[in-house]
Amino acid sequence: MATRLGIYSYAAGTAASFLIVALFYVFALQKVAQSTLYSYTDVYAGAVYVFILSMIVMASIVPGIIEKKLLKP
Repeated sequence: MATRLGIYSYAAGTAASFLIVALFYVFALQKVAQSTLYSYTDVYAGAVYVFILSMIVMASIVPGIIEKKLLKP
């Protein structure tokens, strides 16, 4: 059970992080289109930064949620 818990937690955390990065990317591209203050390099670097931070946060949140769902009687 512990092995599946780890795999499910990794998959759910990664999927959530990709979703957050996609939202960031869409909103950041809208900001770049309107302003000359930011470049596309800023958007790409920001997306990497958001992905790393969201993976760190999801690594602490998701296992507890997955564990509650899998071990529910």
